[in-house]
Amino acid sequence: MSFAQFIKERKYLTNVTPATIQWYQQSFAWLNTESPSDADLKDFVIRMRERGLKATGCNCRIRAVNAYLKWAGSPHRIPKLKEPQLVLPTFSQTQVTLLLKHKPRGVCQSRLLLIVLTLLDTGCRISEVLGLRAQDVDLDNLLLTVTGKGRKDRKVPFSFELRKRLCKHLSQGLVFSTRQGRALDRHVVLRDVKLLCLKLGFTPPERTLHATRHTFAINYLRKGGSVFHLQKVLGHSTLEMTRRYANLMTEDLQAVHQRLSLLA
Repeated sequence: MSFAQFIKERKYLTNVTPATIQWYQQSFAWLNTESPSDADLKDFVIRMRERGLKATGCNCRIRAVNAYLKWAGSPHRIPKLKEPQLVLPTFSQTQVTLLLKHKPRGVCQSRLLLIVLTLLDTGCRISEVLGLRAQDVDLDNLLLTVTGKGRKDRKVPFSFELRKRLCKHLSQGLVFSTRQGRALDRHVVLRDVKLLCLKLGFTPPERTLHATRHTFAINYLRKGGSVFHLQKVLGHSTLEMTRRYANLMTEDLQAVHQRLSLLA
């Protein structure tokens, strides 16, 4: 058994994406052997931790290696590390309002703002939004058809307000593209969104682009949306990740406590 054979089968038999292939390759680079013993696997985790990888980053690599071990028929498995339950980074309501009121100048700034508003309105991943084509936008039924992880398509609703903005922007090909019609680089978009936040007078939240997804999810639940419906909208395969959004901000918990306290 070898890493190369495992990746070849995943590529041609399971039809995983190039991003998944890269994830396997990067994860296996931490292993010193293709037939690891229990000691080798412990060393694999220790070296990642010594290099400064956080528990979440290590668990990402551990999932890839465990998939390989199962495929290879190995009796060994690596237990996941305990991850700290951190408050997810989000945009505040004040920051969202500033974005909504912003009047961009020029095509590039208008396109950038529309990307941010699409992320906030739909909860889509940045890769899903940048991959949208004109035929994926159903203006009549207010639905986007996005391609998520594992090349899985799903329907995502959007608002009347976003439809107004999309109507003015839509053309053939990619919804968001360069003037030459090529796909936008997500790293360039990230840089420009951070600059826009600073221009509007606030520090962008950590994981800025993904924070729009967290913001959408928390707002969805605050307004009474179902966790099960949220799972479908976000494209999560299990409820595990979606449930994290149910751990709302401290002020939400405080408000609930004030209503339910025996002393109130």
